[in-house]
Amino acid sequence: MDKDYLIKKWLADELSPEEAKAFEALEDAPFYKDVIDNASAFRASQFSTVADYQKLNVRLKGSDTKVKKITWIRPLMRIASVFVLGFALYYFFFNENLTKIHTRVGEKVSVILPDNSSVKVNALSEIAYNEKRWGQKREVNLKGEAFFDVAIGAKFDVVTPKGTVSVLGTEFNVLQRGSFFEVRCFEGTVKVNTEDHEEILEQGGSFRIIEGIVTIGKNMYNVPQWTKNISDFQRVAVAQVFAELERQYGVIIIYENVNIEQLFTGGFVHDGLDNALRSITEPLDLEYTILPTNKVRVKPREK
Repeated sequence: MDKDYLIKKWLADELSPEEAKAFEALEDAPFYKDVIDNASAFRASQFSTVADYQKLNVRLKGSDTKVKKITWIRPLMRIASVFVLGFALYYFFFNENLTKIHTRVGEKVSVILPDNSSVKVNALSEIAYNEKRWGQKREVNLKGEAFFDVAIGAKFDVVTPKGTVSVLGTEFNVLQRGSFFEVRCFEGTVKVNTEDHEEILEQGGSFRIIEGIVTIGKNMYNVPQWTKNISDFQRVAVAQVFAELERQYGVIIIYENVNIEQLFTGGFVHDGLDNALRSITEPLDLEYTILPTNKVRVKPREK
């Protein structure tokens, strides 16, 4: 179907079920939805009710004060319109130029940035950056996990919802999922900025925030193990461990009487679901059952 035709009908809320599917399949569909969502933030003030107007009218008639016609409303509305239009245009041009990389379940992708730095993106993660404006805006937006091998002399910021990592020429790993935020420095130095903290990490150092609690520590390995198809964890809640297994294997974990807040140190290899499940469940004295439709039930081992 014609793209312009679909967009016009979508704006008018007149899409048929078949047309709605075609619109959702458009590559730009998320962008158009974002523009509408942002534009909805600009709301007019509440209108007066009929009763309010009648009261005002009575009060005006009973007063000898001359009411001067307000002439500044229309120019002000023009200014507001220009502001909204300018915001929409900025949003359109800036976001349309973003290079975005999304990974699927179990997928890892390597990317070269404009300054020849390399990024390896873990499963179910996303990075975005503006290639055309890289010289003016050196930022990489990250959701999920990625390992950065920075070119000599290169500088940029890795921006996540939980904090920003400033590159000083180095190798480092950034992980942000929900309230979990972790930065591991493997070479050189990085600066970590969050809402409440600033930390300089040198080679071998790690910075972690879980539920608002900050932990500074040391790395166990010289490179992030997920780049070698191994997910490793250092005193991480079981829920986080199984969530990573879900991302790597595309399964859904069903818990039965499992303390998902207990801490786990260990890992699993990305070479098969059974092996991965055994690596997690055996140290925790749990057992598992692989169910139809990509589900796995986990419960305490029967004694």
